[in-house]
Amino acid sequence: MSGRGATPVAAIVRGALAGVAGTVAMDLLLFARYKRGGGSDTFAAWEFSADVDTWDQAPAPAQVGRRLVEGLFQRPLPDSRAALVNNITHWGYGTFAGVQYGILASSLRRARVAYGLPFGAGVWAASYVVLPAAGLYKPIWEYDAKTLAKDLSAHLLFGVTTASAFGLPTRRVFGR
Repeated sequence: MSGRGATPVAAIVRGALAGVAGTVAMDLLLFARYKRGGGSDTFAAWEFSADVDTWDQAPAPAQVGRRLVEGLFQRPLPDSRAALVNNITHWGYGTFAGVQYGILASSLRRARVAYGLPFGAGVWAASYVVLPAAGLYKPIWEYDAKTLAKDLSAHLLFGVTTASAFGLPTRRVFGR
């Protein structure tokens, strides 16, 4: 897949779509792990945070989104919005990461699926820099190797799937 000659809009749209594909792949892996660990929710209930009723139950993506919205609008968000904010932030982050990949990959002579590995690792590493700084994660050295490996493997899948989806032929969609 050649990145040269792609318009900026095409790179952004293709990257966003690729980020959605990467997010789906990552979520399917995480859901399979959840089920193997004894989870009983359906995929839809798990994916859309059906069990998140309060901010105290909300995971890191929801907390980041909450801080952004409350900081911008200077109004507290009610507990009833925790699941929605979690989903918007989670999907928005994956999509936006795909946009960044699309812009970068389009600037290369030839984007390769293997580039998804360092991309996914970079997304993973960024979370262990930003989220501890925000007080939402512990520092990386306080996690055991198994937890870090599971999280890294999910992000590597995200990266490779994003890169693969970005590399799909797009002639019909973009007239190329």
